[in-house]
Amino acid sequence: MASGWGINGNKGRCYDFWLDFSECMSRCRQPTDCGLLREDYLECLHHSKEFQRRNRIYKEEQRKLRAAIRRREEAAKEKAEGAPAVSAQH
Repeated sequence: MASGWGINGNKGRCYDFWLDFSECMSRCRQPTDCGLLREDYLECLHHSKEFQRRNRIYKEEQRKLRAAIRRREEAAKEKAEGAPAVSAQH
């Protein structure tokens, strides 16, 4: 992780984020000044924001599918019951 070595012996995927964060921490006055760099590093490690976004997209897609199925079932039910007869007056 912070050593710079990845699983295959190459540079780790998050090493550049770690370097940026580490450099910021060594020269800042307040640790909160490096909050965004820390957030980027942790996102690279854990992908938590990415997973949250994927879950939101998946839930929205499922909601739309359920609504489309419900509308289709309602339309089929109305068609099976028959449309109310319209009286023609002349």
